[in-house]
Amino acid sequence: MSYENKMVSIKSWAEEDRPREKMLLKGKIALSDAELIAILIGSGNRNESAVALSKRILASIDNNLNKLGKLAVSDLTKFKGVGDAKAISIITALELGRRRRLEEALELPKITSSKAVFNLMQPLIGELQHEEFWVIYLNNSNKVLYKQQLSKGGLTGTVVDVRLVYKKAIEIYATAIILCHNHPSGKLQASNADKLITSKLKQAGETLDIKVLDHLIITENAYFSFADENIL
Repeated sequence: MSYENKMVSIKSWAEEDRPREKMLLKGKIALSDAELIAILIGSGNRNESAVALSKRILASIDNNLNKLGKLAVSDLTKFKGVGDAKAISIITALELGRRRRLEEALELPKITSSKAVFNLMQPLIGELQHEEFWVIYLNNSNKVLYKQQLSKGGLTGTVVDVRLVYKKAIEIYATAIILCHNHPSGKLQASNADKLITSKLKQAGETLDIKVLDHLIITENAYFSFADENIL
């Protein structure tokens, strides 16, 4: 018997095993990633159900939703049964999820830990393929007054202008700043250049009575905090 003849459609499954019905009966938390994607694409191909196709797509990127969010339409349409419309549905859903995380981060009223900084900045720079250097400006209650991209560079590094950092701080009456930049390589290790610019900005801030509270190196899934590691 051929695989095609063995293939069973979702409609013939028990009602509680169908993704849409399962969501109605048990709620969204009960669904696996593959089942959620299956709802987005609606149908599979002649040899696979939507769930089986979704599992194969996820397997190709190590079941990592962050990697899935980086795929282009052309990457997804390589899978049999996924046309432009289905690919766009997947990309759209993941982009909405990314924007939701960004909005949640923007609503963060106060910085209370390095983890709070990571949650604030990861949606902005955590998944970039180039390096960016940002400054978070805080008032005396550690509430975020402003976030500024100071520089944008290639994979090898970026240039930071100390004068621009403190020009903005003075303009908005910030009393403290937190430095952030991403490592597209994923390495959570402070380079000599990272340490040098941190020291330079800290010294300049002391003259102006503006504290440098931390410097975070941010990657896709984790971060390195100068303050937590006692090297600030």
